[in-house]
Amino acid sequence: MTGGAAQGQGAQGQGALAGRRVLYTGASGGLGHQTTLDMLDAGAEVFALDRDQSKNESLLADTPDDVAARLHLLEMDLTDQDALTAKLAQITDNKPLDVVINNAAIYPSKPFEDFTMEELRLVHQVNVEAALICTRAALPGMRDQGWGRIINVTSITLTGGWENLAPYVQSKGSLLGLTRAWAREFGKWGITCNAIAPGAFPTDAEKIHPDPDGYRKFVLDHQAVKRRGTPHDIAAAILFLASDGAGFITGQNLAVDGGWNMT
Repeated sequence: MTGGAAQGQGAQGQGALAGRRVLYTGASGGLGHQTTLDMLDAGAEVFALDRDQSKNESLLADTPDDVAARLHLLEMDLTDQDALTAKLAQITDNKPLDVVINNAAIYPSKPFEDFTMEELRLVHQVNVEAALICTRAALPGMRDQGWGRIINVTSITLTGGWENLAPYVQSKGSLLGLTRAWAREFGKWGITCNAIAPGAFPTDAEKIHPDPDGYRKFVLDHQAVKRRGTPHDIAAAILFLASDGAGFITGQNLAVDGGWNMT
């Protein structure tokens, strides 16, 4: 572990999440990696769920020594729902989770008619059902303490601008619906539920595009802000929605996309 990772760039600053216990799926991915580091820097204890061993190792290597004790890397396949449920029961056995970030997703790309029903079900299982299980596990503790933050990661693809991603877009639409349903149902217990819709960030997801330079131009032409987004941009939004300061915001889908979609 090193102290070389960038720190202190979250919207809330150091200590804003002190003592908060955070469950984060897909925590070692392109956007999750930096958000995890920023949450640790803000004082959170983070339970990072990701099945990619190499990305988990990279996250661990970038975690400064002085916060490493608050990072719990859990290498898990979210399709193993029994194992996931059991692990969550262990995490919540003695202390509640304060924040749940449902971020993990797979994004196969091909024409809709080429997907098998098994492939469609797999996308739903990872992108939606894992969120159901994580939220259900955290809810009793949040309800008992009268405080909680649920953050679902949706997508700019819900605006309809991309082809060949039907099961992914469907799954993100499900998360948006759950965001609003949970916000309405859980608000009476002091629990907020919001979504973040990332724009076109330079992550592994872009590797599916055959013309990277052309795609970069396409992105910048559509954005009002003429630079590519960075993981810190997502981290700042998540840190805000996870904070005390966002306690009167719920049921919203915050676009973090450089002004691509203005609705």
